[in-house]
Amino acid sequence: MALQLGDTAPDFTAESTAGKISLHDYGSGSWVVLFSHPKDFTPVCTTELGAVAKLKAEFDKRNVKVLGLSVDPLKDHKAWVGDIEETQGCALNFPLLADPDRKVANLYGMIHPNANDTLTVRSVFVIDPNKKIRLTLTYPASTGRNFEELLRVIDSLQLTDKHKVATPVNWRQGDDCIIVPSVSNEQAKEMFPGGWKEHKPYLRVVKQPH
Repeated sequence: MALQLGDTAPDFTAESTAGKISLHDYGSGSWVVLFSHPKDFTPVCTTELGAVAKLKAEFDKRNVKVLGLSVDPLKDHKAWVGDIEETQGCALNFPLLADPDRKVANLYGMIHPNANDTLTVRSVFVIDPNKKIRLTLTYPASTGRNFEELLRVIDSLQLTDKHKVATPVNWRQGDDCIIVPSVSNEQAKEMFPGGWKEHKPYLRVVKQPH
């Protein structure tokens, strides 16, 4: 059965470019982004890993640790690192998991046989500090992911956890938010003393809490 939102992220131990990693130990007290790549020495994957390396400070700011994965062996990962730095202008600064036996790929359902029965699709899992899966994304091998969008979603998830607000369509940091329906008006008065605009009883717009 496919992993679903709210499930506990399965633990695993695997070799990586930063040594042996256990997911639950690695992510202890932090958010984790686990994302897979179809294959080493491929063009789209090279651009993605370079982009994530350039965004590492943004992930750090949000208490997020990133983990890449492909089904190629560790020796290929280590050889590929030089190409990433040369072509993308940024060295790999996060672990890249080696999964040649496809243990992690199968555990997380990263191989979709009707697309390719041996290589991983572009899967993304966002895991919170309680080890719960909060977001899943699946892209085809031919399409590079938008990691700025991933940061936006993490901002939204963290805002919801802290302030009980949801974020509307196309929300960006600093935009108005929506008070979640489970918060009554009485509770909202305490939580949002500056007030809010009520378009409908279920649509209460409030300035982004800080």
